[in-house]
Amino acid sequence: MSYSPPISRSCRSPSQISLAAALICSSFLAHAQERPAKEDDKPQQLAMANVLETVEVSGRHYDNAVGSSDAASQGVVRAELLKSRPLLRPGEVLETVPGLVVTQHSGDGKANQYFLRGFNLDHGTDFATTVDGLPVNMPSHGHGQGYSDLNFLMPELVDRIEYRKGPYFAGNGDFAAAGSADMLLQRRLRAPFVQLTLGGGGYRRGLLAGSSDLNAGLHLLGAVEVMRNDGPWTLKEGLHRNNAVLSLSKGNAQAGWSASLMAYDARWNSTDQVPQRLVQAGRYDGKPFGRFDAVDPTDGGETSRSSLSFEWHDADAHGSTHWAAYALDYRLKLFSNFTYAMDRPGMGDQFSQQDQRHVYGLSAKRVIQHKLGGFEASSELGLQLRHDNIRVGLYDSQARVLSATTRDDEVRQSLASVYAQTGVEWSPKFRSVLGLRLDRLDARVNSLLQPLNSGTAGQTLLSPKLSLVMGPWNKTEFFFNAGSGFHSNDARGMTAAVDPKSGEAQERVPGLVRARGAEIGTRTEWLPGLQSSLSLWQLNFDSELIYSGDSGTTSAQGPSRRYGVEWNNHWLPTPGLQIDLDMAWTHARFKFDASDDITVGRYIPNSVDQVVTGTVTLNDLGPWSMSLTERYIGSGPLSADNSVRSESSLISNLRLGRSLGPKMQLNLDVLNLFDRRYNDIEYFYATQLKGEPAPVNGKVIHPGEPRTLRLTLKAQF
Repeated sequence: MSYSPPISRSCRSPSQISLAAALICSSFLAHAQERPAKEDDKPQQLAMANVLETVEVSGRHYDNAVGSSDAASQGVVRAELLKSRPLLRPGEVLETVPGLVVTQHSGDGKANQYFLRGFNLDHGTDFATTVDGLPVNMPSHGHGQGYSDLNFLMPELVDRIEYRKGPYFAGNGDFAAAGSADMLLQRRLRAPFVQLTLGGGGYRRGLLAGSSDLNAGLHLLGAVEVMRNDGPWTLKEGLHRNNAVLSLSKGNAQAGWSASLMAYDARWNSTDQVPQRLVQAGRYDGKPFGRFDAVDPTDGGETSRSSLSFEWHDADAHGSTHWAAYALDYRLKLFSNFTYAMDRPGMGDQFSQQDQRHVYGLSAKRVIQHKLGGFEASSELGLQLRHDNIRVGLYDSQARVLSATTRDDEVRQSLASVYAQTGVEWSPKFRSVLGLRLDRLDARVNSLLQPLNSGTAGQTLLSPKLSLVMGPWNKTEFFFNAGSGFHSNDARGMTAAVDPKSGEAQERVPGLVRARGAEIGTRTEWLPGLQSSLSLWQLNFDSELIYSGDSGTTSAQGPSRRYGVEWNNHWLPTPGLQIDLDMAWTHARFKFDASDDITVGRYIPNSVDQVVTGTVTLNDLGPWSMSLTERYIGSGPLSADNSVRSESSLISNLRLGRSLGPKMQLNLDVLNLFDRRYNDIEYFYATQLKGEPAPVNGKVIHPGEPRTLRLTLKAQF
């Protein structure tokens, strides 16, 4: 193998954009004046949702009232809920989406693991996320397809999360087969504030944020975050995270515009997953080895992203118009070792995945209110364009020093999408939404190491959508949804001819993998104070092909079928008390026997069977408030024959709040309240430790963090 230098520059110091944003933010915060809260009107609903009158229930953390959506599994999470729940990591804001859980198998600078509807979404392959219109998922990524790193998110700035599950929505495309979540940030804050957090494991976080009303109706908002953390690991994580947001806006939800600048960088050391047999033995290489020890102490990474975005919207008597554009610069260097000494006993199996890209995007849509054969109707036409200019590589390394090159590729890929949908109110108790989406993917790969893996590929996919909504009767409505969606495959798998390591012939994969789904559901507010929804769903994938960034090749897996039940409840029995209970059960199988190189069977490894989340929130305790969340993740198969399964886990998180006056708040978060011993992630594959004569098939685990206390003081000024 030949050696190639790193493909991205060091991300160790804050970018110039971060420093500029920090200076601007500090400048206007020093002169910002507190102003009364002013809430914008809610944005116009898409399709038929804007024809119906939305029922509001004051005090709720969810906007999931009867008449507010086109599916039982669709909804909106409001900022009030995020403020009441303790979070171990920024990505856990997505756990407010019913049935979705977030874990981690490496350092906290790396993207999380996501689980939803029987999918181990890895780092985001079938769940699309955006933040203020900026896509988070990365196609043809160095580590994993659809990689979604949400560590740049500041939860305090999130205004709402609009979530959808299933491929039933024409506006959602790549990576949205299992679901999607759009996180919208606030444009104006009640008052500038400073927030300081201290916690166990060397956790320190500072956040400065505020907004100001300028001349000519302009609103300026800025925030700067600095965070450091070592965690419970024997190898100090040394996480350094710097973050900045600056936005300028004008107008309201009906008409206006906004421009945003974001910058983020981080570096960290990783305690990656370790063999369970090593933890049970308690010793490695002649030394004691504990649950929080690392096999390779040089694993870790560094990353950065900077973006500039602009959006404009307007509403008139006939409908509304919206368009947006963005540009994004992204970089990642990741050093991992998951097999330890199996491939290269002398120097170890550490490898480096590196990704450097520029992303450009444009979207536009027009919603038109009209009549269709005398019936009230609403139609939406949309256009979405995205282009990624990528340099991506896979290298052998030792102690973060590159020693050989497995892959080094230049990738250019574009996704162009158009869609249309029309909603018709056929009667006061029945409406429909019919949609059609057309996606065209084009990719060009220039393999700098193996010319046979260079080439071009493209594919076009047409995806129909249908939603039927009946009711309400006695404050209860019923839904039927069906449609097809997709996720894209890594462009390198679309053009590959030979295995980059062995040189053996490799079959090329399709660019777009179709998913077909259907769902029936109901939502009711029949019982005063209770919003309850129930959905029965299924989702079929044409294949479970996965491009493995760890090996540079495609893992061939066959078609799959998933189905399940979700039951979500949000109850306000009395003012100041809210009880949330979300339950999900899933059955996930390959349609035919599949091999994972160890076993043969129909079970999909790492699919989670059951998820239950319950939260009790009390806000009417004088100056005190309290929120207690219980999260249960059930067992799941780790091998295709189901002979090895993961352990279930039950985690409790507590937040106690104390108001110290009209402008000061003190919160105590106790994460893993009862200090339960659990694993954040479990795998089953072959590894070989130093001194072992041959590889061993067995469980590999990443432990969940022990009880952690964090104290936060927030002061407005």
